Amino acid sequence: MTDVEGDIALKFDVASVRSEFPILGTTVRGVPLCYLDNGATTQKPLCVIETIDSYYKSSNSNIHRGVHHLSQVATELYENARATVRRFINAASDKEIIFTRGTTESINLVASSFGNRFISQGDEILITEMEHHSNIVPWQLLCERTGAILKVANVHPDGTVDIEDFKRLLSTKTKIVSVVHVSNSLGTINPIKDIIDVAHQVGAKVFIDGAQAVAHIEVDVQELDCDFYVFSGHKLYAPTGIGVLYGKEEILNAMPPYQGGGDMILSVSFDKTIYNELPAKFEAGTPHIAGAIGLATAIDYLLGIGIANAAQHEHMLLDYATNAMRGIPQVQLVGTAPNKSAVLSFTLKGIHPHDVGSLLDRDGIAIRAGHLCTQPILRKFGVHAVNRASFAIYNTIEEVDRLIASVQNVIRIFA
Repeated sequence: MTDVEGDIALKFDVASVRSEFPILGTTVRGVPLCYLDNGATTQKPLCVIETIDSYYKSSNSNIHRGVHHLSQVATELYENARATVRRFINAASDKEIIFTRGTTESINLVASSFGNRFISQGDEILITEMEHHSNIVPWQLLCERTGAILKVANVHPDGTVDIEDFKRLLSTKTKIVSVVHVSNSLGTINPIKDIIDVAHQVGAKVFIDGAQAVAHIEVDVQELDCDFYVFSGHKLYAPTGIGVLYGKEEILNAMPPYQGGGDMILSVSFDKTIYNELPAKFEAGTPHIAGAIGLATAIDYLLGIGIANAAQHEHMLLDYATNAMRGIPQVQLVGTAPNKSAVLSFTLKGIHPHDVGSLLDRDGIAIRAGHLCTQPILRKFGVHAVNRASFAIYNTIEEVDRLIASVQNVIRIFA
């Protein structure tokens, strides 16, 4: 460990953090679990687990519908969670926070509701080559429905967006710009403030996929001035099945409901239905109440650690792992942008990523192997699949050493 790594370790008590995640005590094939698949989903601290357990034990009820005690308690917990999310990303109002099942549903909601209302034949939607499939396919479906045109900005060989190409593709025909904040496969942190500003100059609305960002970067939607920002709870130490759509209030008010059902209405008759106000207009049916409450606890937990502190620790791990991987001749790194989040994607010459992932699993190491739901950008880099190690607040230098040793062992086996 270098002096810099030692200084970071003194400021960040990773041993204390690890003690708060019960699953990290698990053994896999007789060895301690080394969980490095945080880009897929994070593990959950005990406080989140206990929050969900407590809700079902003492507060379980449907919300917004009952006058009895449990319904009032559950409603208060749910709406307090919304307020926590609003503060977390500094939205202007609780009305701008819509709970969804996750990033994917949030993108589909906007593509369907905003897209069907405001996108017409000949309009253009601009994305980048590095987008996750969930930030490609919904826009393709919208283009099929409306006759709009999907434009795609190039990505440089190091994994950074070609800003000049992005600007070249922008025009008054551009109605939506949808860009990932942090690439799940490359780790690139995009200059989204610059992207937002230049897109607004041509009148485009800007949608930011923040699924891989909010656990690692402080997000202020008012400062960014984005029109939409979305993320999933499960990548933020919260439960699966809960996500957030932030949208500017005036835009959400202009959008039609995404789904019909209970709680999104004020009045229903066979002649006419009057829709509810925000945020209820976009939350039809019984929501994931426990998930929202768990998300609020996860946010409070992360803020207690400090996102900047967490990011510093994760960047230390990324730098350490990157330098070690660069010392292995058979390793090809995929995504080498100068400004990266804690994602390390790589391939081994002559060895399929699925074989690498399976052999690492025999050593108790969990990484991701495959196309990472980003087939277009991987094809551009000349590969169909990669291995990805992604780091979180509870990972350690020792775990990185285990990863490196296991990779070297895979190379020896295939040699």
